Amino acid sequence: MAEPDENDATRTARAVVVALLGAGVRDVVVAPGSRNAPLSFAVWDAAAAGLLRLHTRIDERSAAFVALGLSRTGAPAAVVCTSGTAVANLHPAVLEAAHAGVPLVVVTADRPARLAGTGANQTTDQVGIFGPLVETRDVGADGPPSWVTLWLDDGPVHVNVRLDEPLLPAAPWRLGDEDLATSTRHEVDGPRWPTHHSPLDPGPRTVVVAGDDAGPPARLLAQAAGWPLLAEPSSGSRTGTHALRAYRLLLDTDLGRSIERVVVAGHPTLSRPVTRLLGRDDVEVLAAPARGVWAERPFEVDTHLDGAAPHPEQQAADPAWLEAWVAADRAVSRQLDALLGAEPGLTPYDVAGAVARAVPPQGLLHVGASSPIRDLDLMLHGWRVGARRKVVANRGLSGIDGVVSTAIGAALGRPGSSRALALVGDVTFLHDANGLVLGPGEPEPDLTIVVVNDDGGSIFSMLEQGAPAHADRFERLFATPHAVDLASLCAATRTPHWRVDSLPELEQALASPNGGIEVVEARVRRHDRRALDERIRALRP
Repeated sequence: MAEPDENDATRTARAVVVALLGAGVRDVVVAPGSRNAPLSFAVWDAAAAGLLRLHTRIDERSAAFVALGLSRTGAPAAVVCTSGTAVANLHPAVLEAAHAGVPLVVVTADRPARLAGTGANQTTDQVGIFGPLVETRDVGADGPPSWVTLWLDDGPVHVNVRLDEPLLPAAPWRLGDEDLATSTRHEVDGPRWPTHHSPLDPGPRTVVVAGDDAGPPARLLAQAAGWPLLAEPSSGSRTGTHALRAYRLLLDTDLGRSIERVVVAGHPTLSRPVTRLLGRDDVEVLAAPARGVWAERPFEVDTHLDGAAPHPEQQAADPAWLEAWVAADRAVSRQLDALLGAEPGLTPYDVAGAVARAVPPQGLLHVGASSPIRDLDLMLHGWRVGARRKVVANRGLSGIDGVVSTAIGAALGRPGSSRALALVGDVTFLHDANGLVLGPGEPEPDLTIVVVNDDGGSIFSMLEQGAPAHADRFERLFATPHAVDLASLCAATRTPHWRVDSLPELEQALASPNGGIEVVEARVRRHDRRALDERIRALRP
């Protein structure tokens, strides 16, 4: 209900919150500040009325990634912050949302227009601060609006709100029907997966590549046509009988070289063998649309499809093609398990496999970039269709920043999740360790964060810079050992911590969650990671 003595800042802030509610936003993450006080008060009142869920974080970067995680697994979320450098700290999460096509509302408080171009405190040019990839709506630039409309598509929207003093409301906001009626309520649509215009010729030797966010249609197409499915862990397609575990080890074999056509869905980013496959001159590439602001493919596409879902009249290919891939996959997988079983101590692959087995039906797994998601790619198998396990990752730009916060947001955002886990490397964990800072009374998920700690960045040891010729500078420039005591770090935030050094210890820890957020530190070695991966890549059916 509108109060007669509302000031301009209060009216503007409440109009923005009404717009958020109308756009389907049900979670708002607030970082503290003075200039955004009108927005914070309005969000508080809306939360008190049961219209949304309020989260607070002291760090804007963490707040933005929490909102990103919420948006990735639930309804679109918003993050609210004050002016100045606070806005710049949102940029990594905004870029990830833009390139991954995740709907996210970024609400930044700003100084009134008359202070633009002056040395006023915490004042900078915030309009367009996120660049041409993100639309900015400058609210209140010409005075307070009576109402604001906000529509969300795939990707982030920046709402820059100019607020002048006084910044505090005269009285609490008691929301009534007339407040909510000022903005058209809009329920955000779920994923839309159009079918092909016509069936695909089953004749060419074809594989389906499912990258990040490909969704179930890629699996359905592979099943309908009888084609092998090369699905990344976060594709949403890595279930069923056609999904191959060790596909990237098969692409450089005679079987891989016999591929004539590839159907691509989602955003494939993990594997160099897949990249080489998509760049081959002798392979026809058919691609379904990808989400994100840069939806064009980095490889030549022969045919653009409307989607990856199969046509109802899609015919099946010669079953011998799929049978050859399944047999080869089983043979290489047996060799891989034998190789890892003979390794002394705990390997990163052991950790990834144990985490995959620990995800229950209805469960959620958030995976960090670099080595963990690639390790999981080789160890994830046997998930049945219909169990509703969900794997998510920040693959829009594949950054290691904000992963802890994103995992917390994703766990909070997914309705009905039976358990949530996260698999991250130690450098990734340290990059966002302040994501563990939650104040009393904050919504907290049941989330087990498994940190694969090899004291540095092992991903680089498997790349060109990890070659012996660069050993004299590798540790300082790329491995970056840190010697951080993760137990002490977790103790500082009162986060339960387990350290494990063997697979049985890890499996016990994963089978006995404490509830709330906890960290399981799995200690692995790094000195022989390059040699181990060379042996794995040499496996053949």
